[in-house]
Amino acid sequence: MAGSKIEKDVFGRLPDGRNVERIVLRGAGGFEARIITHGAVLQALIAPDAKGGHDDVVLGHDAFTGYLAERKFFGATVGRYANRIAKGQFSLDGEMVQLAVNNGPNALHGGLVGFDRKLWAVAEIDEGAEPAVTLTYVSPHGEENYPGRLDVRLTYRVTGPTELSLSMEARTDRPTIVNLTNHSFFNLEGATSGTSILDHRLTVAAEHFLAIDPTAIPLPEPPRRVAGTPFDFREPRPVGERIRQGDQQLQNGRGYDHTYCLGRDGKLALAARLEAPRSGRIMELFTDQPGLQVYSGNYLDGTISGKGGKLIRQSDAMCLEPHIWPDAPNRPDFPSPRLDPGEVYRHHTVYRFAVRTP
Repeated sequence: MAGSKIEKDVFGRLPDGRNVERIVLRGAGGFEARIITHGAVLQALIAPDAKGGHDDVVLGHDAFTGYLAERKFFGATVGRYANRIAKGQFSLDGEMVQLAVNNGPNALHGGLVGFDRKLWAVAEIDEGAEPAVTLTYVSPHGEENYPGRLDVRLTYRVTGPTELSLSMEARTDRPTIVNLTNHSFFNLEGATSGTSILDHRLTVAAEHFLAIDPTAIPLPEPPRRVAGTPFDFREPRPVGERIRQGDQQLQNGRGYDHTYCLGRDGKLALAARLEAPRSGRIMELFTDQPGLQVYSGNYLDGTISGKGGKLIRQSDAMCLEPHIWPDAPNRPDFPSPRLDPGEVYRHHTVYRFAVRTP
């Protein structure tokens, strides 16, 4: 409806005939978030630029067939466990759990059929001053071999004129692990601009990062200081400025694909700032999670096309994924992903957009 802050339609259909719905949330001045129920995906995020224009700033597909055909995590909600678990194994209360190994020797992003491939239910739509949609998914005990039934509740809400908030909660009926994130690929020049993110200026509010082995599992060592390394983004630096330096960690990740240690203690705080030089768009990311995965799109290889029919290539976008640290179930020195009955897992991330002023 014209002028409405919220709209719902059918975006596509699954092979079994179930509808995939799309919910559009509108802010001020053309700001808009479009969410689809398959994978609780942020399908589009329309943000203003410094010249008064608007563009979609997240990669993905114009039609549902693209999401169904390829599992690339564009805008998806990832779980039960975002990022990697070494050898797909962890011990919980003395029992060894074996997950599917789907990324080299490791488990990645929830397994063979993670939350990104599930149809979520629309539980609530709020058409008030801060338009929102709440989606739910129930993961049964044993799904992808994770213990415990997990009840997940996720809310996308426009909390400011150009601000999108993402809140997630999960509850279980027996001890388990949980680590959720949103896996949006951002290009603040526009999803179909044809430009890379290597000249985007990035700031990350972290003094340490996790060094990884060649399979992207954290090394058995404490977090490393960013000072004096290509991983130091405490002051704004172009993403591509040091990405080709002869650094072993850059070689292991094929670029940036590392967790920065935020130490949030459950409090919402600024984690990263990304600025595009031509459009003048600025995105600030706030989160209460202890880690932020910075991924420079190293494995985008031009084999699939995205919005506007454009091939998606290396460094066409970057991910800033707030979550618990990778392989934490096997690392008692890391923040714990354990969830017990009676407890509530919580995750809150805010994407705040602005434009550069002259």
